[in-house]
Amino acid sequence: MDRRTILMGAGAGVMAAGTYALLRPVGAPELPLLPQAANAQGAEASSDLPEVVEMVLGSPDAPVEVIEYASFTCPHCATFHLNTLPLIKANYIETGLVRLVSREVYFDRFGLWAGMVARCAGPERYFGVVDLIYQRQDAWRQGAPGEVAENLRQIGRIAGLSNEQLDACLTDAAMAEAMIANYEANMAVHDIPGTPHFVIDGTMHSNMSYEDFAAILDERVAAAQ
Repeated sequence: MDRRTILMGAGAGVMAAGTYALLRPVGAPELPLLPQAANAQGAEASSDLPEVVEMVLGSPDAPVEVIEYASFTCPHCATFHLNTLPLIKANYIETGLVRLVSREVYFDRFGLWAGMVARCAGPERYFGVVDLIYQRQDAWRQGAPGEVAENLRQIGRIAGLSNEQLDACLTDAAMAEAMIANYEANMAVHDIPGTPHFVIDGTMHSNMSYEDFAAILDERVAAAQ
């Protein structure tokens, strides 16, 4: 079974009738019905999908680029974000040495929903919402799909989003399709075996301690000078 089938649900067409079942979890009748799929009338409509903004921390002129692939439902990703990333930010990103590109991986529909809530806040607040999602990961992933959706909505409200904004984001079929398409395009370039995974100046690396990460970054920074 391929990634799209897993995300869309067994037997669901690409963002067609099955989309509503994906994005409106059982037990969440308060969410409005999804609009018609963006590509329901043919594959050529996929060119009309909204842009999926690349989420970036750091200066565009930083000499070293790190691409992070992470899933919001991955415990190891939460550990990286809560323990390792703050050190990388303080010592490399905020000092102008490293540019971090954050790319979402969708192993399941809950991870997709979390990404939609995080992106609902916009690029300026995206990483703040991501921090909340990882901080509360053990709690929001629990329960039936409807409970998970409400848990994510609660995180969105803590971040200052209104119920109307969250409804609009969680029922945006075109954006969901665009996010899945963007994810698949990224996997075609970097077919990562698991999360978190990192591409540091073009070379892939698995999860590692801060000390090992810093050693690689120091080497790359020195090579760029």
